[in-house]
Amino acid sequence: MNDNINSLIVDKKDNVAVTMMELKIGDTAVYKIGDELKKVSIINNIPVYHKFSVSNIDKGEEIYKYGQVIGKAIKDIKIGEHVHLHNLISIRENI
Repeated sequence: MNDNINSLIVDKKDNVAVTMMELKIGDTAVYKIGDELKKVSIINNIPVYHKFSVSNIDKGEEIYKYGQVIGKAIKDIKIGEHVHLHNLISIRENI
């Protein structure tokens, strides 16, 4: 499996990461948290700079990106799934 980092996660509480390149179904997203390298198998095509889930997210659960709540899941979201307007509602904090 390729160990080249292709995605970004900022805070350990984040449950989504951002891809720095287009990822296709079956690709492996690779990102670092601290010194730990993490890998996620992608289950949807994900455009560059879009989000994907790094953990299972239940419907109604808050979605964290860059350490901030950016929305709530409007349906269950699986690890490696594209996270966007089709499965979250935006609820930005303190903007």
